[in-house]
Amino acid sequence: MPNIEELIRKAIEEGKFDDLPGKGKPLNLDDNPHADPEWNMAYHILKSSGHSLPWLETRQDILTSLEEQRQALRRTWEWRQEALRNKQAYKPVENEWQRAAGAFREQMGKLDKRIRDFNLEAPSERFQLPRLQIEKEISAITGN
Repeated sequence: MPNIEELIRKAIEEGKFDDLPGKGKPLNLDDNPHADPEWNMAYHILKSSGHSLPWLETRQDILTSLEEQRQALRRTWEWRQEALRNKQAYKPVENEWQRAAGAFREQMGKLDKRIRDFNLEAPSERFQLPRLQIEKEISAITGN
């Protein structure tokens, strides 16, 4: 089954993105389509002065941490696969993988608690983050 990058690359090669509306024009990211219109002025003032709402900063921090954890585990998995292809001793390679997977589970557990707390503070349900399913996260990386 092709991964998303392969599908996107194939679509680009086939020209499926060539006639999209706004092609070649800069994106206007100043307006938040999800924001309450009554808050637009407040958001604009905050953004202009270099500030953000605390819950937005928390959300971004969670998403950044989540991606960092995924990337770290992905790098270890790729290292494991390469080491086994190069016929390195199985036991030390597998021990390192298990250590990394355990650290990932621990960090993802902490992130899931942060997500739970964040969801209680988010001003609207649409801003909430989905709770983590740690074993599914690992399976997505390992393909198992």
